[in-house]
Amino acid sequence: MAITLSHGGPTIYRSAEPSRQVLVGTIEGVVCLERDSGGGGWHVAHRTLTDKHVHALMIEPESGTIFAGMKHGSMFASGDGGRTWERRDKGLTEQNVYSLACARLADGVRVFAGTEPAHLFYSDDLGRGWTELPALRSVDTSRWSFPAPPGVAHTKHINFHPRDARTLFIGVEQGGLLKSTDAGKTFQVIQGMDDDVHRTVINPLNPDRIYITTGIGMYVSGDGGKTWEQWTDLHHEIGGYPDLLVLHPRQPELMFVASAEKGPGSWRKSHFAGSRVSKSTDGGKTWQVLRQGLPDRLRPAFEAMCLEDWGDSFSLFAATATGEVWCSDDGGEHWSEVVTGLAPISKGDHYAAFVTA
Repeated sequence: MAITLSHGGPTIYRSAEPSRQVLVGTIEGVVCLERDSGGGGWHVAHRTLTDKHVHALMIEPESGTIFAGMKHGSMFASGDGGRTWERRDKGLTEQNVYSLACARLADGVRVFAGTEPAHLFYSDDLGRGWTELPALRSVDTSRWSFPAPPGVAHTKHINFHPRDARTLFIGVEQGGLLKSTDAGKTFQVIQGMDDDVHRTVINPLNPDRIYITTGIGMYVSGDGGKTWEQWTDLHHEIGGYPDLLVLHPRQPELMFVASAEKGPGSWRKSHFAGSRVSKSTDGGKTWQVLRQGLPDRLRPAFEAMCLEDWGDSFSLFAATATGEVWCSDDGGEHWSEVVTGLAPISKGDHYAAFVTA
């Protein structure tokens, strides 16, 4: 089995055993990593789409189709495990794809794609044709913007209610959190948190418990999004700029977050993100910074992270804006840098802050 590691794709997997392949989205295409036979190491098996900046990778589980969303390069799909690709973007009117997700609805599998400018599209035929869900922009978009040039907001993250895939949560950076209960026909703005929304993570055993990472910390709701509390802030030990958040699907009180010390604006001046990976065993109330093999305050930003639950234990993967991949196969207890020298794994131009240092 294979899983994907990218900035804008899925981040939580369940498998019968540890996957032997990880497809990584970089600014120079898709890199297939494979486990070494008989050991815990990894190696680069092949590279494809090397002229594309890959923002998001996703494997649609029923068909095995792999989707790659590109920065200013539209959408590609592969039916052979990522060795060959074809462009699938008919009807996709925006070419800068930031996020991918899929769900099974009553009529079959639906694939969603979020773009910059912030729009939302879906496909019911594995990407051969795309249709926009214009209701995403039926709310007040007058304050949707982004600090970095060209100053345009993007659809950063797409998630679903774990018991009802017609209920969508869409994070717009920067613009806030939007919710739909009818598969995207209508949307409402969810109030109560900073509008620099990064990720929405929902407890599968208690869907009223929702976590949001933002540009100024983490927010948590215990009532399905009606009210919110800010649980970490700009000065919290995990880092003031949390982005990548995952939880264990069968033990959702067990969570991991990758966070930079400060936001990307500071990276451009200091060439330093001060990134940390932290662990919570109580559903985000308290956190422990992980240092078992991980450098503390890593210079580059972590730009992708995923968790794979494979029964007896689980694996974690984290990738940086300078092309390193870190892995733990024992549930985050011990980490090692398993691959170096890849092209940057990066949302937009985040990597540029670190290549000159």
